[in-house]
Amino acid sequence: MKTHVRPLPAYLVSRYQGWRATTYTENRAWYRRLADEGQRPRAMIISCCDSRVHVTSMFGADTGEFFSHRNIANLVPPYNPDGDHHGTSAAVEYAVKALKVAHLIVMGHTQCGGVAGCHAMCTGHAPELEEKTSFVGTWLNLLRPGFERVKDVPEAERVRALEHEAIVISLENLLTFPFVAAAVEAGDLTLHGLMNDIGDGTLTQYNPENGQFEPV
Repeated sequence: MKTHVRPLPAYLVSRYQGWRATTYTENRAWYRRLADEGQRPRAMIISCCDSRVHVTSMFGADTGEFFSHRNIANLVPPYNPDGDHHGTSAAVEYAVKALKVAHLIVMGHTQCGGVAGCHAMCTGHAPELEEKTSFVGTWLNLLRPGFERVKDVPEAERVRALEHEAIVISLENLLTFPFVAAAVEAGDLTLHGLMNDIGDGTLTQYNPENGQFEPV
């Protein structure tokens, strides 16, 4: 069988070699310690696959500091142990039960293509996403309850409101996982919801007491 896998593009090879010669060489002992002793991240961050979202840069995180998971529109599904494949749920389970992270952060962002796609699908403008063969559409169905909450918001503000709902629904769904709820109840884990405006660089956090996103 003829393979279609090819060597890395030259620009990525060049960047890797630069990193290996500088960042790695200057911190060789730290990388070897991580390899020998394993990871001990303090927090898990669930964020969007969007290439404009650069969580480690935003928080100045060192290697080994964050356990990271990315997916379309930073969504967390509800607890559903049906024996099927659940990548996000598996990442959450590993972070909470094996790594015992102290913080679990869901971070959304503005101009999210996934959220815009969900809005288009829910308003009947993206029939291709409603096809059963669409992995993206099936995934974005997780956000339909959020659309129902904001469907009466003025159209010009609705997508931004739905971006917030992607965070809130994910936080709600996290608490349907028994081991997450137990860790939160025991005081061993805290949940956080963040929204990053990729244009102006601001960060807001969800306040469950008033349902608002407030400046960090």
